[in-house]
Amino acid sequence: MPSSTVKAPQEQDTSLSHGLKQRHLSMIALGGVIGAGLFVGSGAGIAAAGPSIVLAYALSGLLVMLVMRMLGEMSAAYPSSGSFSAHAERAVGPWAGFTAGWSFWVLLCTAVGLEGIGAAKIVTGWVPGTPEWAWVALFMLVFLGTNLAAVKNFGEFEFWFAALKVGAITLFLVLGVLAVAGVLPGGDSPGLSNLTGEGGLLPHGTDGLVVGLLASIFAYGGLETVTIAAAESENPVKGVATAVRTAMWRIAVFYIGSMAVIVTLVPWDSKAVVEKGPYVAALDHIGIPGAGQLMNVVVFVALLSAMNANIYGSSRIAYSLVERGQGPRFLGRVSGGVPRIAVLASSVFGFLCVVLSYWRPDDVFAWLLNMIGAVILVVWILIAVSQLLLRRRIEREAPERLVVRMWAFPWLTWVALAGMAAVFVLMAREPATRTQLYWSGGMTAVLAAVGYGWQRARERR
Repeated sequence: MPSSTVKAPQEQDTSLSHGLKQRHLSMIALGGVIGAGLFVGSGAGIAAAGPSIVLAYALSGLLVMLVMRMLGEMSAAYPSSGSFSAHAERAVGPWAGFTAGWSFWVLLCTAVGLEGIGAAKIVTGWVPGTPEWAWVALFMLVFLGTNLAAVKNFGEFEFWFAALKVGAITLFLVLGVLAVAGVLPGGDSPGLSNLTGEGGLLPHGTDGLVVGLLASIFAYGGLETVTIAAAESENPVKGVATAVRTAMWRIAVFYIGSMAVIVTLVPWDSKAVVEKGPYVAALDHIGIPGAGQLMNVVVFVALLSAMNANIYGSSRIAYSLVERGQGPRFLGRVSGGVPRIAVLASSVFGFLCVVLSYWRPDDVFAWLLNMIGAVILVVWILIAVSQLLLRRRIEREAPERLVVRMWAFPWLTWVALAGMAAVFVLMAREPATRTQLYWSGGMTAVLAAVGYGWQRARERR
């Protein structure tokens, strides 16, 4: 059994407030599934995979469901703001918790900058002539202020952001299903013509399906935040259990359902799918006036929501790491129930992106994306390995903690690990994702080495 400095659940995070209500956590779980990646990145996936994008999202969604179930099992048993990082430390050792925690921290901090740049691009379209960097700075200041205040402010922002996203995607699905059925006035049902014509289900063969699969996997990033937020809720165990148990239908309806509606309504090779975005293309096809601006508002809200959630998540991961002796102690200082120094440190990269968007506006987005492209897969692998090791220990030492149980343990855990290994192989085959694999792999290797050295240094003290 590896040595670990993870505290018992009742001793963890006592300095953090518990200001998140159950309605906050429920809406964070619901809206957290609907990320900017779904609205922004799915067009390229449809262009590559054609109608088989539905299969791609179903396969990657199945993998995400398994990961969330494993994470939910551990988080309900051991609620912690460190989430999977604390679980990895408990199961594998301090170096694993260090690697998982700090790599995810880098991922979230970088994503804050990416989302700020994406939101600024939308606003400069509404207000031509305004500098992009100024909007990034404004968004950063707003959400820095939100997260420096009480955690309930974060919860309220996310509650309303998530409510708007859920309302928009639900309305889209209702209109789309009615259009597919031919019920809307002035429209005829397309039947299956867009699914079977123009090359059929796999117009670009399995290569196109692979590209669509890789695009869909990274659209699911961000689901882990609910297990981090649960530690500051009124009832962490109940919150995690509810979020995980409803993950299946949320993924099925919002992701797979919307992809099915889009490729049934609009020909997959339509230029509008890439140029305008798949959701705008579908709404234009239905004849909804102002569809482009409507979806721009929704994407804008999704990006702001992700910025807010990622500043929160990164600060709590940093706080948990410091509490477990795996980071500089000043980051662990708490004031008013909020780790304010950690919030400031987690926002630094977002403000750095203000400078980068001014200095290198044309290629900063691609550069940042390459740096963090495969980190989420590393985190998922550590989640699966941790659950594989911790499950037996929990059954032996505290079976009453198994409020959420992984399905068909250990077989589906091994299936998930095999699926992740397959994704790594597919990324290595594709030139577009190979660079991301190298960058992310190199960063993870460096963090693992530092984490191991940190562990050995602490053991010698």
